[in-house]
Amino acid sequence: MEKAQIEQLTQWYRQYGPELLLFARQLTTEQAAEDAVQEAFVQLVRQSQPPENVRAWLYRVVRNTARTLFRRLRHQTVRQRMARTPENDWFDPCPDDMMDAQYAQHLLEALPRTQREIVVMRIWGQMTLKEISDLIQKPVSSVHRLYEVALETLRMKWEATPCARNPD
Repeated sequence: MEKAQIEQLTQWYRQYGPELLLFARQLTTEQAAEDAVQEAFVQLVRQSQPPENVRAWLYRVVRNTARTLFRRLRHQTVRQRMARTPENDWFDPCPDDMMDAQYAQHLLEALPRTQREIVVMRIWGQMTLKEISDLIQKPVSSVHRLYEVALETLRMKWEATPCARNPD
């Protein structure tokens, strides 16, 4: 691998790694999420040419890998053990945050899976509706509507429980 290729891969990892990890955390366990992100970058290295849209390609690989890993874990009854252990946190805690990360995670977890994926990809992944549409194989108009419904649901739930937010 040439120096320029290594530098490009490093740049992509720094740029997309954290958002991909957040995305994967909602689909599987912490360790499996890290494995899915790592596997995506390993597969990227194996490509003879980088994909046209590297970011969207990485999201697709992480999504597919995380789902496969979760199914594998489920078949090994790890899911039962997870129910007895502390919850898998999606967000890394940050004292400067204006919101309670655990409460935000709780609200996101309550959304239907597709809406949750769309919100995470759009907000934290900063993907376009078209990129998300291509990834989940739904029309852009459907993705937009699901995104709007998810945001409205989150807003209503957030406003209905002001005591759950940070008092700052």
